[in-house]
This record gives sequence, C-alpha cells and structure tokens, in this order.
Amino acid sequence: MAVRTKWTVEHACSHQVIHDLSDRPADRRAGFARWLASRDCTDCWKAARDADTESKEEWIAAKRAAEQEAAAAWAKQFDMPQLEGPEKALGWGERSRHQLMLSAHTALVVEGSWDEADWAELEDKACSITRAGWWIDQRDAEGSDLLELLDAADEDDCGTENPFR
Repeated sequence: MAVRTKWTVEHACSHQVIHDLSDRPADRRAGFARWLASRDCTDCWKAARDADTESKEEWIAAKRAAEQEAAAAWAKQFDMPQLEGPEKALGWGERSRHQLMLSAHTALVVEGSWDEADWAELEDKACSITRAGWWIDQRDAEGSDLLELLDAADEDDCGTENPFR
C-alpha cells in the first residue's frame, strides 16, 4: 500500500484544507502535515500579511524620517554642503552620505589607524561631492573604501560639473 499524497489538515486558524504533498518524499509527508497544522491556512496568512502592510509602511516612513533627521543634524554639525539634484533624490542622498561617512569613520578612525588629520582630509574631499546621485550610487560601499571612491570622483569631477552623469 502506498503512502497517501493528499492530507486533510486543520490549520491553526481552524480552516480545513486538503494539501497535495506528492512532491515531498513519502517519509516526510506526515511531519510536514503536522507542521502545516501549526500554521494558518494560505488565505488567512495572506490576509494577515496584507493587513500588516499599512503598519509596515508606517514603520518604514517613521524610520526614514528618523534617519533623515539624524542625517540633517549631522550635516549641520559638521558643516556639510547641501546636496544638489532632483528633489526626490536629495533626502536619499543625504541619508546615504551620512551612513557612508559614519561607516567610514568607524572603519578608518575608530577601528583603524587613522588620526584626526587623516579624517579631516577625507571630510574635505567628501565636501567636494555635492551630487546626491553620487552618494546614492555609493550607498552599498564599505566605509573603508570611501577614500578611494572620493579620489575616483575627483578624477572624474563628478561632484561639480555634470549633475546628470
């Protein structure tokens, strides 16, 4: 006699669903059916996920606002220049610059061997890059790579001449 492939599962949400487990090895079907029983059915899971979308959007908006506030305060404290570019890129660029500069400071000064003079030189180079898009493009870079990225930007003159590069 073959191990059954169709299992009637009563889910945690109390809905009964017939699951076709034929794609699973025969010796794993019963265990998987028990696991399914501890979860909501697909419809209930999707409904809960979709209902939670609004709170996720609110959470993301609040997080972005807090990041933006921190980036603006940091830029003011360290006299960083205003970024240039399309309006919708400015905030993202400011947050990207802030995060990359903090990451670079941690990697090069706090955990590295740089002194304040080395850091001041890097800050001067960072101030020369005012194109928001450049900072956005570097958002995934390692902090320890920032000096090399800034040197490359100086060679390309991407911070001042053509804002659409």
